[in-house]
Amino acid sequence: MIKPSIYPILSGRTKRKRRFLFVTTLLSVIAFALCSTMLMLGNTIYPVSDVVRVLMGEQVSGASFAVGTIRLPRMLAGLFAGFAFGVAGHVFQTMLRNPLANPNVIGITAGSSAAAVFSIIVLQASNTFTSIASIAGGLVTVTVIFLLSRSTSFSVGRLILIGIGIQAMLNAVVSYLLLIGQQHDIPTAMRWLTGSLNGAKMEGLYPLILTVLIFAPIIIALGKRLDMLELGEQAATSLGIDTDRTRLFLVVSSVLIIALATAVTGPIAFIAFLSGPIAKRLVGAGFSGIVPAGLVGIILVLASDLVGQFAFTARYPVGVITGIIGAPYLIYLLIRMNQKGDL
Repeated sequence: MIKPSIYPILSGRTKRKRRFLFVTTLLSVIAFALCSTMLMLGNTIYPVSDVVRVLMGEQVSGASFAVGTIRLPRMLAGLFAGFAFGVAGHVFQTMLRNPLANPNVIGITAGSSAAAVFSIIVLQASNTFTSIASIAGGLVTVTVIFLLSRSTSFSVGRLILIGIGIQAMLNAVVSYLLLIGQQHDIPTAMRWLTGSLNGAKMEGLYPLILTVLIFAPIIIALGKRLDMLELGEQAATSLGIDTDRTRLFLVVSSVLIIALATAVTGPIAFIAFLSGPIAKRLVGAGFSGIVPAGLVGIILVLASDLVGQFAFTARYPVGVITGIIGAPYLIYLLIRMNQKGDL
């Protein structure tokens, strides 16, 4: 009897691993290049040597203020917010097995935005309190959505529909708050609707950076369990996965990082929606797409911000550019899902 060879299997896995490493490395290089470009490019273009000197703490005439005070916070806001949106979007799409089940569509970012706008317009609170309110709003919203979608059996479609309804209600609340708000508070509050890196300050970034550094590794560590959840409840349970506990850790961690990202940049449109599918297509099957999705999120945010700032005569917030990119894809996805009978 001829024993079947395991070499084709090993070869296939090796190829998938090489593809994963190549794609992840390439995305990292692109993200690094965009970060560098954001630090160098502006009304005045500074060479790499000046940027490095500023980052090392040296005082460089002109560059210290432009790079250290304006461009560096803006770049870091896009870096960490893009990673947070990308990772959280991938988690919800994979866990709920539906590309529409991302934090933007099911209302989680709307909850964070509504809480933040309320704290700005009604309470006129500080940035720290606004960040806390944004976190609380996201957590409360996701809790309400999951509670309302519970029945005799878990239904992704029911959860998405309830989330869309909650999102519409929260958007109405935001519109009302903008109508009754003071004139000087409106520009600040509008940032939560469009998504922007304008006005990012280092002191306001520390909560986001800390939260991502703490909870992103937790999500990455649960990557294999997340992929098993995509197989379905029964399959994941038969593989020894505590589905309820895994979902709890994934949901809480994802909501925390995306709520902080929303508190800093506002709900940048379609980043959470696009990052996961793009990363999955690039990486292929067999490996977790969490890190690639985060890197794609970084690239989308930073590239869109650069386009919005320098590609046109007028300057546009990053959310306007990502909205232009993401809206056609959403329409295409809805048409394709309707043809397949998934809607």
